Amino acid sequence: MLAAGIVALAAGTYAFRWAGPALRDRVRLPTRVVRLLEIGAVVLLTALVAVTTLPLGTADLGYAMPAGVLVGGAVAWFRRPILLVIVAAAATTALLRVLGVS
Repeated sequence: MLAAGIVALAAGTYAFRWAGPALRDRVRLPTRVVRLLEIGAVVLLTALVAVTTLPLGTADLGYAMPAGVLVGGAVAWFRRPILLVIVAAAATTALLRVLGVS
């Protein structure tokens, strides 16, 4: 049963990835729909970041993790590569924890 689920999800993923380039010239979305999809993606990613980086109510949050997120956000604001954003956020959090700031 598990193998069938994995195969089904793999096939669905492949179909979605294939459909983008295959249907690019055939399907035209209205400008308003494209704009709403862009806004929806930003809202979804923001919510994901907030939920995963700020685990409120599960433990003592401290200052290191929010500081790392803030630094990562600042680096992203200047449109740097995502790898640099992740490394800057992780390094900030790690450095603060090494210095004793939890």
